[in-house]
Amino acid sequence: MKWSLKLGRIFGIDVFIHFTFLLLLAFVGFASLASGNNISNALFGVLYLLALFACVLLHEFGHALAARQYGIHTHDITLLPIGGLARLERMPDKPAQELWVAVAGPLVNVVIALGLFAGLWLSGRWNPAQALNLQGGSIVHQLLTVNIVLVLFNMLPAFPMDGGRVLRALLAMRMDYARATNIAATVGQGMAILFGFAGLFLNPMLLFIAFFVWIGASQEANATQMKSSLADARVADAMLTEFRVLSPANTLADAAKMLLAGSQQDFPVLQGGQLVGIVPRNALLKGLQELGEGAPIQTIVHSAMDILDPDEMLDEAMARAHGERGSAMPVVRNGHLVGLVTAENIGEFFMIRSALMKRRGNGPPPAIRPAIPPVIASGRA
Repeated sequence: MKWSLKLGRIFGIDVFIHFTFLLLLAFVGFASLASGNNISNALFGVLYLLALFACVLLHEFGHALAARQYGIHTHDITLLPIGGLARLERMPDKPAQELWVAVAGPLVNVVIALGLFAGLWLSGRWNPAQALNLQGGSIVHQLLTVNIVLVLFNMLPAFPMDGGRVLRALLAMRMDYARATNIAATVGQGMAILFGFAGLFLNPMLLFIAFFVWIGASQEANATQMKSSLADARVADAMLTEFRVLSPANTLADAAKMLLAGSQQDFPVLQGGQLVGIVPRNALLKGLQELGEGAPIQTIVHSAMDILDPDEMLDEAMARAHGERGSAMPVVRNGHLVGLVTAENIGEFFMIRSALMKRRGNGPPPAIRPAIPPVIASGRA
């Protein structure tokens, strides 16, 4: 995620903190001092916020490590002012697995709350009155209460909260996955309306939560619709078969001319008919700025590529395409480049297939395969 600083790598997962989170810490400290508190109270507020987000981070690791048990990789975890975000490669396909991944996060908060309660009880410092007061009392009492609140809030049956995924998983055990998602999304949007109505009279913050829930439910429904439309489709069905390539003998000026000549943004590089790398548009622009138009193309070639097989399932390729941040992914068969796949052309394939499905009354997805053999053109390759 842009504007994020890397904190480290834990359990093989990169952890980032967004710069706006640092602004939040500064705001809490200055706001405390401006209200007349001393430095000690201001530091207490900052430390409390850090402890709170440590609980949020552990919550996200709960999801990530549970997903790992099912062979699902987590790209990274980012701390934001509104909470944490664990970017899973994908959600589990089986409802029971999705259920465990969804509840793993709140279960972490339950364990934290029980641990804090046990510590307070055994030390003789447990005070129910302090636990119910988020504005006062010890930091341990406050963290105990906050973790309970996190569990209750996250288990609300509305996307993008964990409770929405739990509801969808339970429904999917008895019905079609797409239908289960639509029902769960509808329930979530109904809750968003209730939050919004309550926000008009009680707390304006509920309006923000309502907007957050409504958008989350809509996005989840759209993502599931795309996944359903891409069912049984393979990479060969959606890959680009008409594109231009470069050779190591080309210059950055040659690549720039190709970029201007059409809509293609990323260019494979072939040598002797074999794929040696790819030149993304961003790398080309950076190369033109730093090296000049006369530099050989091989100076900016990205040789580390995620190569697809034409018989690979398209939904899996789509997840990998998003992981590649939109760069074209080469499709290779028997050592020969036969196509390119980008997030954009997967989206176009989805729109075409959805239109045909509606034409058929939401029947089975039609097969769409390239009607012409691959055509690869280049000036000097």
